[in-house]
Amino acid sequence: MTGIVLFIVLPYLAFVSVIAGSLYRYLLYGFTVSSYSSQFLESRALYFGSRPFHWGIVTLFFGHLAGFLVPRAVLAWNGVPLRLYILEITAFSFGIVTFIGFLFLIIRRIRTRRIRAVTIRMDVFVYLILFVQIVTGLWTAFFFRWGSSWFAEVLTPYLRSILIFRPDTAAVVALPLMVKIHIISAFIMIGSVPFTRLMHFLVYPFTYLWRECQVVIWNHRTVM
Repeated sequence: MTGIVLFIVLPYLAFVSVIAGSLYRYLLYGFTVSSYSSQFLESRALYFGSRPFHWGIVTLFFGHLAGFLVPRAVLAWNGVPLRLYILEITAFSFGIVTFIGFLFLIIRRIRTRRIRAVTIRMDVFVYLILFVQIVTGLWTAFFFRWGSSWFAEVLTPYLRSILIFRPDTAAVVALPLMVKIHIISAFIMIGSVPFTRLMHFLVYPFTYLWRECQVVIWNHRTVM
């Protein structure tokens, strides 16, 4: 029963929440869809924390996405030991970079009085769920080696079974505890997107990548 709740019910609740909740918030409260940048409150520590955190977590996201979309290509790449080592070491390194950046962001939020003043409960929740995700991810990568291969062989079939509404949890419930916590916290984080600042990931301004440069002119008029 626990496996059904955590690995069948929870994923569907998360997907319904992120889809319905995001549409509701974007259509009715579009101006609230923002990361509420605190750069004007403190910028130096933000720079050293935000850059490694975002570069690391985005890289890891696309790595997981590749294991889901093209598992055969990942397994073929890992068929050569040297390439497997390179992939695993690279992924673990990006995990470390993400964790270091995240620690900078935590320390910044705790030590800066002005940032603490604007911190709400959902911000604390986001930090906690991200902490669990990063720590369990690093734990899994270090103690349960060759995760890129067993992700493609175990988790990809499970996730696809969820998407086609024929859930098969046989392999997932047999995974180690830390791996299951990593999976469960991921679903919780997905489901919480519409209620937190994580919502801004869904409205990233991709058009900025190809729009023309904007010329900004400082027009200073002397008051007579």
